[in-house]
Amino acid sequence: MKREYSLEDLPKIASEIIQKSKSKTLLFYGEMGVGKTTLIKEIVKQLGSEDVVSSPTFSLVNEYASKSDPLFHFDLYRIEEEVEVMDIGFEEYLDYNTWIFIEWPEKIPNLLPEDAQEIFLHREESGNNTLILKP
Repeated sequence: MKREYSLEDLPKIASEIIQKSKSKTLLFYGEMGVGKTTLIKEIVKQLGSEDVVSSPTFSLVNEYASKSDPLFHFDLYRIEEEVEVMDIGFEEYLDYNTWIFIEWPEKIPNLLPEDAQEIFLHREESGNNTLILKP
């Protein structure tokens, strides 16, 4: 799936990601400021959470309540070594059968589940974003 979208399109894009994702573990790739957290906010909202979503840059992980299972949001921007994520029990989070959102997954390539869904975001000159959901 490849889509160009604006902020107004976020609800539709988030819904498509939820419906078409092959995994509940979503990996968000894209440069700083491309809208990874903004897209995650909309996905979390559509999954039934009323929590305030913010980037867990300093805490590494935020947990959001939903109508069924907790949702986990990782921001690995500040990670320098994979062991830092191991220290917070990253592998245990993956044992949950719930939605997990990971920003900057390229920081921990050896720890990512093989079935995780990759999502690539890019800002276009028009100001819109392009999203690629890898098959």
